[in-house]
Amino acid sequence: MTALLAVVEGLRERAVTDDPEAEDGWTVDEHVHELGTETPGDPVPGGIWERATALVRDYDFTPPELLRAVYLRDSALLGRDVLLDGRFGPLRFLMGVRITEVVDLVDEDGWRIWGWAYATLDGHLQCGQVLYRVAKHRASGRVEFRASVRWKADPRLGPVFGLGWGLFGRHSQLRFYRRIGERLRARAVLEPPGHRTPGPGPLVLVPGDARPDPWDRVRLRVAHPVRGRRILLPAAERA
Repeated sequence: MTALLAVVEGLRERAVTDDPEAEDGWTVDEHVHELGTETPGDPVPGGIWERATALVRDYDFTPPELLRAVYLRDSALLGRDVLLDGRFGPLRFLMGVRITEVVDLVDEDGWRIWGWAYATLDGHLQCGQVLYRVAKHRASGRVEFRASVRWKADPRLGPVFGLGWGLFGRHSQLRFYRRIGERLRARAVLEPPGHRTPGPGPLVLVPGDARPDPWDRVRLRVAHPVRGRRILLPAAERA
């Protein structure tokens, strides 16, 4: 995993490309998925809210057929750099994000909320921010998973990736946000409780239930597709 580790460690040198002060070009989406219902009041120990927040904390809920991720095991949550490994057809796009905010509060409407936000790093196909939150309404016991997204395509995509994003990007994006809700509900609600044992080594690869993908043997990996473009041979350092 030497090459993959170097890519993950190199994210620290990449700048955030999210610019919330920019006024033009943003698309704002809100995706809300109901996970289930607990007893009203504070989150139930070992219940839906606690199990969902554990999965969100570790970024262990993504659909592996669309997106996997890697980060340093000893990194703190706030400020953590995460290498996203997006799969599309014959390509895998390796793109960096940085966790810039952790949310832990009870809002004025009685929702107990925990989550975090990441911002895109230089080289990502998009610019923007994603905020993931698990929320429990203490009066009713309802538990939700929310993804708030502010994004636009990076203006430096170039003609090839720009065309690809224009044709397939939005469809793939909406599919991803639908699938993460399905995945989190399946793992936090339907999957039997259990203890996940982290593997050895300096890297955490998520989701933890992902199986080897035979197509990865023929896919090419494009690291930081917008800037510093390079192709990694698929047979080397597979993850």
